[in-house]
Amino acid sequence: MTLEGASALHQMFRFRWPAWRALTADRRAAIGAAATALLETMERDEDQPSALFSLIGHKGDLLFLHFRNSMEDLNRAELALAQLELAEFLEPTTSYLSVVELGLYDSSIRLYRSLAERGIEPHSAEWNQEVESQTATQRKAMAPRLYPQIPPHRYCCFYPMDRKRGEERNFYTVPIAERGRMMREHGLVGRRYADQVQQIITGSMGFDDWEWGVDLFSNDPLAFKKLIYEMRFDEVSAVYALFGAFYVGVRVAAGRLPEWLAGEL
Repeated sequence: MTLEGASALHQMFRFRWPAWRALTADRRAAIGAAATALLETMERDEDQPSALFSLIGHKGDLLFLHFRNSMEDLNRAELALAQLELAEFLEPTTSYLSVVELGLYDSSIRLYRSLAERGIEPHSAEWNQEVESQTATQRKAMAPRLYPQIPPHRYCCFYPMDRKRGEERNFYTVPIAERGRMMREHGLVGRRYADQVQQIITGSMGFDDWEWGVDLFSNDPLAFKKLIYEMRFDEVSAVYALFGAFYVGVRVAAGRLPEWLAGEL
C-alpha cells in the first residue's frame, strides 16, 4: 500500500544570457520585477508552495520546484510562469512530474497477513474495504508529510531513480516481507542524517520516465555526498537501484531574483 499527497513538478531551464544582456537596463528591471512579484506570491503560499534554485553545472541554470494539491494546480503554475516575459529567456532542459508518496511496507504486511488468516479473498469487496480503512487512518496521521512545506535549507539535490526489474535482478519479484526488510534497513541510514538532511520522496510511475524522484535539502552540500555514499552499501541500493541524473542547486529567494538576473547570488 502507498499513500499519495501533493503533486510535484520540477522544471529545469537554461537561461538565455546573451539575449538577456542585449536588453536595456530598464527593460531588464521591468521584466525582473514582474517575475519577482509572481514568484513571491507562489513562495508565500504555505498550502501550495514553490521555490527557486540556481543550478550548478551544465544541466541547467534554474530549477523551479512546485508542490500543489492537484495536477491541475501544477499546470496552472506552469502556465503562469509561461505568461511572464521572463519565459522568453527560459529554455526548458527537462522536467519531472510526480506525487508525494509514502510506502506502507509494515502496515501492508500486517494487514495482508491478517486478511489471509481470516480467509478474505484478495481484491474482494471486503478486502478493498479493509485496505481503504487502513490507508484512510494512515493518511490522516501522515498528512503533514503528504503535503510538505519546501524546507528552507540553502541547498537542494534532486535525482530520479528506479528499482531494477531485469532478467537477473527484479525488485518486484521479491516477496513483500523481504522488500520491507530492505527498506527498513535503508531508512535507518537516512535517520542518522535527519539533523543534516531533509528528504521528500515522490512517486512517478505513470507520470514520468523513472519510478521515483528524491529531493534532499541541506545547508551543507557535503551531507548529500556522505548520505548517498553510505546508502550505496544498503542491499536495496547495492543490488536493486538505478539512478538518473543529479541536479544540485542553491536556493534563490524570490525577492532576490533581480540580483540573480544581474549575475549575483
